[in-house]
Amino acid sequence: MAFEYLSNVPLEEAVEGFLAALEERGMTPAVESVPVGEALGRVTAEPLYAAISAPHYHACAMDGIALAARVTFGASATTPVVVQPGDYEVVDTGDPLPEGCDAVVMIEDVVFAEGDGMDDLGTCPVTLYASIAPWGNVRQIGEDICAGEMLLTSNVRVQPAAMGAMLAAGVQAVSVIARPRVGIIPTGDEVVAPSANPQPGDVMEFNSTIFSGMVRQWGGEPVVYPIVKDKPELVRDALQRAVDECDVVLLNAGSSAGRDDYSSRAVAEVGELLYHGIAIKPGKPAILGCAGRKAIIGVPGYPVSGIIVAESLLKPIIERLCGCAVELAETVEATLARPCTSSLKYEEFVRVRLGVVGDRSVATPLSRGAGVVTSFVKADGIMTVPQNSEGYETGEKVRVRLLRPFAEIERSLVVIGSHDPLIDEVAQLMHATWPELSVASTHVGSMGAIVAAKRGENHCGGIHLLDEATGEYNEAYLEKHFPKGGVRQVECVYRSQGLMVAPGNPFGITSLADLAQEGRSYVNRQKGSGTRILADYVCKRDGIDSSKIYGYDHEEFTHTAVAALVEAGSADAGMGIYSAAKMYGLGFVPVCEEQYDLLVPDYAWDTPQVAALIETLQSDAFRTRMEELGGYRVDQPGRVRRHYE
Repeated sequence: MAFEYLSNVPLEEAVEGFLAALEERGMTPAVESVPVGEALGRVTAEPLYAAISAPHYHACAMDGIALAARVTFGASATTPVVVQPGDYEVVDTGDPLPEGCDAVVMIEDVVFAEGDGMDDLGTCPVTLYASIAPWGNVRQIGEDICAGEMLLTSNVRVQPAAMGAMLAAGVQAVSVIARPRVGIIPTGDEVVAPSANPQPGDVMEFNSTIFSGMVRQWGGEPVVYPIVKDKPELVRDALQRAVDECDVVLLNAGSSAGRDDYSSRAVAEVGELLYHGIAIKPGKPAILGCAGRKAIIGVPGYPVSGIIVAESLLKPIIERLCGCAVELAETVEATLARPCTSSLKYEEFVRVRLGVVGDRSVATPLSRGAGVVTSFVKADGIMTVPQNSEGYETGEKVRVRLLRPFAEIERSLVVIGSHDPLIDEVAQLMHATWPELSVASTHVGSMGAIVAAKRGENHCGGIHLLDEATGEYNEAYLEKHFPKGGVRQVECVYRSQGLMVAPGNPFGITSLADLAQEGRSYVNRQKGSGTRILADYVCKRDGIDSSKIYGYDHEEFTHTAVAALVEAGSADAGMGIYSAAKMYGLGFVPVCEEQYDLLVPDYAWDTPQVAALIETLQSDAFRTRMEELGGYRVDQPGRVRRHYE
């Protein structure tokens, strides 16, 4: 009788069935904690938050003199200001900002009196021909990372830049998915160890070396066992040992129709034989089985067949046990979402966020500050600006070298709009439910969400735009900017906005009016953000002259950045949301409960990313997380308030 394989299942069906069978039997990634220095290439097992801010002190960003910015106000080419010794301190780059100072003047802008020079600096008067704004040439606490911010979601591979960001943020150890142990068992009477002088009939065993390299490349830990002779009991015993010691076992050779092929019998004895025979060529004799939650793969002896089977069947198992897919190097053409200027003198490498919206890739440049290491953590790719080029304008086509597979970027939800920490939490919840999905968010304010939607550059964006005439949120702006429709206003949360102040509110701040007093200071959000619009509205409503508020033009792009500066004492107060104040242990003076919606363009509504977003918003997990963060009221998230048609 001719030999018949147990099955001849299509490859896709075999992979899906194999994974489903293993998950039903309890196959899950193991978790371990490792020092940050050993985390390179490992996959995070849970979201990672910053323990401290970085920088953790106000750092001088230039060599020069530190002083109070107010002493330079009014300085110009025709009305210079003379600063006396004692009103300034000499500083070098990286020095802590001296007490009482809030700016650094570059040494190149300091003019000495005749007869004085660098050796006299600190003991002689100096002349300034230009004023400097508060916090000019200063790296403030939290410029790079704010304590409590999410550095990484779960199920992402740790890169070198991320390791630096962790250490800068006070993180010493990281919870990662343990590398799956893959046992490799070579079998066969004719198989021998590699040798420079093999005898006739000797088949050198080099498949295990190939498989070990593939396993390492995919994030696993190979364990190669001694060669096993073709005796049923020896193959069975070796398989049992490997199953006991490893997460996955690769049984090499002994899977075809030959008279001494015992692999399928051994698999059935040790565990359960699921498939024997896959509809692929080469590689048809492959065996798929399991022993409890441990995967067993029988691989044909021919190297090409073995490689095909390993690529097709072993790799998905390792990826599942590692928590994310193996990265590939690619380049793509993308449309630039924001202008990117550059010096003519250098070839510049710009980190960018990438997303696919409609039929085009959209690249958004990230911060290019030399000390902003987190921009590399967030980057999806590198855009090169050639030497002798002034850069690129919005809408230009650029080439981007990818830092993660394009297939992952295609599945990213592109969020461009108002900042809220809940966006990171949504990203975590989505990624935990759909590991193939991720979130690429850029914080540009509520008006930025409207502009991005008009240009077709995002899937959604947070908005909380107050209409001063009616006291209502968002509708008036959407009616104005989308007269022909084409967008949906989706309910997200109601959140408490107010003044974040020092713990215990030592200065008794009750309103923005209190900050207009002499000696008080403030930190604001950027123009175009909903929080800035609210602050402007309150000033107008209450008759407050914002020019009297010291620091009113000091702008930050996130609520956590504002909170970090208040916590550090750089400002007495800042407008922001309650959850950010709670994160930093600050006092909070409520101003209003505002409506934070998501603007979703019609062109993005039917995408898998938006569908996952809506499902996440409507989940119990999202509601629970908002309650834990505090300051949010959740009513009917994910509901379309209004469709502008």
